[in-house]
Amino acid sequence: MTDTAGKFDAWLGKTESCTEVIGPNPLRGFAALLDRPQTPAGAGSPLPPLWHWCYFLEMTPQSEIAEDGHARKGGFLPPIELPRRMWAGSRFRFHHPLYIGETVTRRSRIDGIEFKQGRSGRLAFVEVAHEYDSPAGLAFSERHDIVYREARAADAPAHAPGPVPADADFERETRADAIVLFRYSALTFNAHRIHYDRDYVRDVEDYPGLLVHGPLLATLLIDELLLRFPGRPLLEYSFRMTNPVFDTQSFSLCGREPDATGRADLWIANEEGAECLRGEARMAPPA
Repeated sequence: MTDTAGKFDAWLGKTESCTEVIGPNPLRGFAALLDRPQTPAGAGSPLPPLWHWCYFLEMTPQSEIAEDGHARKGGFLPPIELPRRMWAGSRFRFHHPLYIGETVTRRSRIDGIEFKQGRSGRLAFVEVAHEYDSPAGLAFSERHDIVYREARAADAPAHAPGPVPADADFERETRADAIVLFRYSALTFNAHRIHYDRDYVRDVEDYPGLLVHGPLLATLLIDELLLRFPGRPLLEYSFRMTNPVFDTQSFSLCGREPDATGRADLWIANEEGAECLRGEARMAPPA
């Protein structure tokens, strides 16, 4: 299904940028959320991969917040009518870290808008490219995929997620309860109600529990890989969400050891053993 008459063509190629000094408090906050030791985060301390999501936050005025907690449509992102917005996935290429004390500019551009017909109804995919420029040049780039969906019908059949691989080299079970979700929403200034409003998520979105943020899951998964294989810089990372993860159950961070090229398959499985996130990373060779 294509968008008739190119209704959103004016948004293709649209750009925006923001500049921020990378301060220590978001780094300390995320370290606390992950139960990491509270080491001093002074100037020159590196920001771990994906922790940049605690910076460059959209400070939308309260009067411009929609009923679901997102900013009202029609600003930088196109005003797509489909009501349910989710983080579908991202693809990264890393060159060097960001450091505390640096002034960094994020440049964003809308690269794609595509409409499709899925099993659950109409879908719209928006691709946004981000580049992060530090004093040393381009630190990393990201391609962020956003999916918009129709409201879920009460009689819609449940999605049957696929099984995960049976040959993980490592696996760690964990859980993101309502407190974790609230703290991550606060760190990222994310007001989307599916992450903290249980009445809304049950009565409006028709989900059985609060949804764990896609970026949080992706960060936990790559963090697990980097902890198990320290001293190997991350060069590339991609992930896509394949099934929701809820606060009502645990999930497992799984993966395979990097091969000779540094490539590692990663995934997240829920309590039933179904795949919820599929990822791939590439690390530098051992020092």
